[in-house]
Amino acid sequence: MLYLIQIMVDWNDCQKHLGISFRQESLLELAFVHPSYLNENPGFAGSSNERLEFLGDAILNFIVAEKLYEEFPELSEGNLTEIRASLVCRDTLAEIAFSLKLGDWLLLGQGEEANGGRTRPSNLANAMEALIGVLYLEQGLARARRFIFRQLKPRLDKIKVGKRTPNYKALVQELVQGQKRPTPVYRLVETAGPDHSKQFTVEILVEGEVVGNGTGKSKKAAENQAARAAWEKLRCSHG
Repeated sequence: MLYLIQIMVDWNDCQKHLGISFRQESLLELAFVHPSYLNENPGFAGSSNERLEFLGDAILNFIVAEKLYEEFPELSEGNLTEIRASLVCRDTLAEIAFSLKLGDWLLLGQGEEANGGRTRPSNLANAMEALIGVLYLEQGLARARRFIFRQLKPRLDKIKVGKRTPNYKALVQELVQGQKRPTPVYRLVETAGPDHSKQFTVEILVEGEVVGNGTGKSKKAAENQAARAAWEKLRCSHG
C-alpha cells in the first residue's frame, strides 16, 4: 500500500514548488528515493539517491570553494576551509532542505517513515545534495551554481559583513562521523567565579581522548570553544 501511495507523488507539483522545470521527471524522482524505500519495494525500477548525493556533494564543495576564493582574497586557506565547511555541513543543508520542504517528497520505507524520516537531518541533507546532482546532470554547472547561491545567499551575506559564526559542534561531529568514530562527548571539568560571573571549562573527548577544551560564560559557549579547538586539531591531523 505504501508503494502505491508514494509512487503517485505529483512531481509537477514538486517542480512548481522549487521553481525549476526538469526534462527527466524520473531523474528528479531519483533524488528523493531513500535506501529504505528500495528495501521494502523490490519491484521499484529505480535506485536510491546515494549516487546523486555523491555527485551533488562534490559539485557543492567545488562551487562554494570557487565562490569563497573569489569573494575573500584576503582570507587564508585555513579560514576558507572553515567557512566552506560551515556552509556545506549537514546541519546547514538540512536547514535549507527543510525550508524548501524537500521532506514532503521523500520516498521512504515504512520504518523510516514511522521514525520521523521526513524531518531527519541526514535524509534532508542527502536529498539536497542529490537535487544539486540532478540539476548539474540536467542543466549544467551554471544552473546548479545559481541554485546553490540562491539558497546560501543569506549565509554568504552574513559572512561578508563579518557575522559568520560557524557551528563548530556540527563540524566536529560530521568530521568524526566521516572517520567512522563514535560521537564526541562534552565534559564539564570546572565551574569558577561568583554566580553573576561564572566561567565554565569544558573538554571534548573522542574515543576517550581529549581533543579540545574551551572556556566561556556559559556551558554552551565553552562547548563551542572546545569544539573549535577540536575542529582545528582534527582537521590538521587528518588532512
